[in-house]
Order: sequence, then C-alpha cells, then structure tokens
Amino acid sequence: MGGPVGSGRDFLGPFLDDGDGDLEFRDARARRLVRESLDALGVPGFAGLGVPLVCTFGLSAHTVATRQNWDIHRDRHGTVPERFLRSGLFGDLVRASVRGALAFYDRTAALGLRVLALMPPQRVPGMSDPGVFFAAQDVIGAELTARGVELLDLRARVTDGAGHQRPVFCQADDTIHGNLAFGRLVVAELLDRGL
Repeated sequence: MGGPVGSGRDFLGPFLDDGDGDLEFRDARARRLVRESLDALGVPGFAGLGVPLVCTFGLSAHTVATRQNWDIHRDRHGTVPERFLRSGLFGDLVRASVRGALAFYDRTAALGLRVLALMPPQRVPGMSDPGVFFAAQDVIGAELTARGVELLDLRARVTDGAGHQRPVFCQADDTIHGNLAFGRLVVAELLDRGL
C-alpha cells in the first residue's frame, strides 16, 4: 500500500477511522481502492489477510523534511545542528509528523498482520533539508521496527558515499522516486522474503 492508494503526504496525519476492529480509511477514493484490493484477494477486511502487507505509509521523509518546517531550529549558519537532529525533541516532532502512519502500524500489529515497509529512495528534493531527511527516516524506521514492521532497506545497495541514491536507480525528471532498476531490486527483496 502506498502510491497506488494516494500520495505519501496523505498518509502522515490521521487517515483512519475506527471500523469494527478493522482498518477503515477516511478518504473515499482510498477506501474504494483498498476495498477492491481486498475483494480481489477474497477477504472481507485486513483482519482476514493471509498474505504479507507491503506498505510505504509514513516513509515520505522528504515531506517531513520540508525546509521551512525546520527554519526555527537552524543555527546562524543556516544548518539544523546535528545535536538537535539526535535530540528527543526532534524525535518527538518527527513522530508527531507521521502520527497517522504510526497509528496505522499500531493497528496492523494489533491485527497480527505481517507488514513489510520499504525505506524510501534516498532522494532529497530541493524543498527538503538533507540532514532532516536522513535523521527523520532513521526515527521513522526505528518506530516501525518497534511495531514489528519488517523494513526493506536497500540503502547499502543503491546509494553513493554521501548516502544519496545513485543516478542508475533514479527516475529521470523526478526528484523523489526510484526508477525501474530500483523497482526490480525491491521486487527481488520481497521475493527473497517469501512473497
């Protein structure tokens, strides 16, 4: 789940309603797409899902890292200090920014679902602060792991020495997404994990 259901930023804040113990999306389009997927699998809801759920909710680190959101924390050099990026306050702010996604993963854990989440392509668009991007995704990844989510982390295979996605794995004319070569690595990793 992720891109086919909606934009990454749609799944950071609250996006679920309580639905008789299952997961009920607030957005009508997302609800319809999810229902179609569940119907295709022949299950009435997430609680009956017998296959792992692959998801990217909450992993839009570039949105969390939007530069102007962090201006108040910059030092006189215009940089968000490393000590702040490692602070409890930073972690709290990131968790608050992705609270809807974290609630989703809390609910999937309560349902006993096997969930795999893909760390985002290591692409930092101009609107985002690179230091915040990298620190935020570490906070988010730790939160997902604490909820029993299996992280698919391809960073060691797709990044350069500075931690940025190598061009061979980047979508042309797109500052955020990976390309088909990146997608092939994702599929191979999912297959290696038994999907």
